[in-house]
Amino acid sequence: MKVTDEEQRLVEVARRVLPGGSLGNMASEIVIREGRGGRVRDVSGNEYVDFLLGSGPMLVGHAHPEVNAAVAEQLGRGSTFFANNEHGIELAAEIVEAVACAEQVRFACTGTEADAMAMRLARAWRKRPKILKFEGGYHGMSDYALMSLAPERAGNSTQPVADSAGIPESVRDEMLVAPFNDLAAARQIIHAHRDELAGVIVEPLQRLLTPLPGFLQGLRDITAEYGIALIFDEVVTGFRLAYGGAQAYYGVVPDICTLGKVIGGGYPLSAIAGRADIMAHFDRSKVGKEGFMPQIGTLSGNPIAAVAGLATLRVLKRPGTYEKLHATGSAIRTGLAKSLSDAGIPAVIKGEAVMFDALFTARTSIDNYREALDADTTLARRFTALARERGVLKSEGKMYISVAHDARDVGDTLAAFADAATALAEERKV
Repeated sequence: MKVTDEEQRLVEVARRVLPGGSLGNMASEIVIREGRGGRVRDVSGNEYVDFLLGSGPMLVGHAHPEVNAAVAEQLGRGSTFFANNEHGIELAAEIVEAVACAEQVRFACTGTEADAMAMRLARAWRKRPKILKFEGGYHGMSDYALMSLAPERAGNSTQPVADSAGIPESVRDEMLVAPFNDLAAARQIIHAHRDELAGVIVEPLQRLLTPLPGFLQGLRDITAEYGIALIFDEVVTGFRLAYGGAQAYYGVVPDICTLGKVIGGGYPLSAIAGRADIMAHFDRSKVGKEGFMPQIGTLSGNPIAAVAGLATLRVLKRPGTYEKLHATGSAIRTGLAKSLSDAGIPAVIKGEAVMFDALFTARTSIDNYREALDADTTLARRFTALARERGVLKSEGKMYISVAHDARDVGDTLAAFADAATALAEERKV
């Protein structure tokens, strides 16, 4: 891959003006200039098959003509109004129609906001202080969400640990932690703390860890038994696994869900959706002063993001879209597994067809965060770097599949993976 003077200049400026030389997401040595369909180009002109997809929002591909046209039309009418707008209302109605748990919707701008609001909403409704999350689960960047996101040492306690500087010790007292996919442990914790739990928040597909049969339904059953709110964090999975999200794909309906990424079509937008009696806490006229939960955002439900989201959902609703998406992902997933196996590199491919990656480990299965700690992250980083040198852009822990990825993208990706796996195997011999 070539690196032009212009890209190198931008990298040097970034290192001077941005902490760590980056926007806080990807490594700083690559600067993307444009994206079309399932590919992106950097400032130096290098082209990559893109499985980063902006960390997931670009499910229908970059610069989709229908999304661009909808945004361009709205731009001439104004960007935001801090008042109801027709597109925000229409998008909320589409979400209510599509998502099983959604009787009402409140918009925000980021997944972090939506998840933090969902946890607060559960507290307001249940009138209890604590939230149970699952070890390794990602629910944004709030203080509560960053408890036991990525603990380096696994303990046996339900007491979480902070994974960031600047989080008060007192936050630990408001969160409980359970191992993902361990229904017996979750039931025990929920039972023991049933009188102080407001809600249980879970990624139905936790990062790349698929739920074991009965796990999500078991959570549904015990939370319903005790009247505790079950929250599905569908910021990633919403409209991705299926049009109705993970709750449609896995057949389990929570009380509240959060949405993001896909519903904004590449623009800042997220949502909290749920049962009307719970969502009523956003409406002072329904719950009074004591039950009211204010939520204000300058750009929440802005018409630019809303029209982009509506255009994206129109594309996704077309017959055959999800069949194609899953077929594309399955072909790449199978090819990735074969490339690593042929090269003699032990790995487990985790996730669903639309979102997956290789965990480099001799284990035959990985079902929770603690087991995932055995994976070799150094090998993952190196394989990702080798793939990028061969024209495939992905993160070190996840590949997103797009509706726009075509047969050429699949072919080029599988060739790159085979070559990268061979190169990695040769490096390991040295």
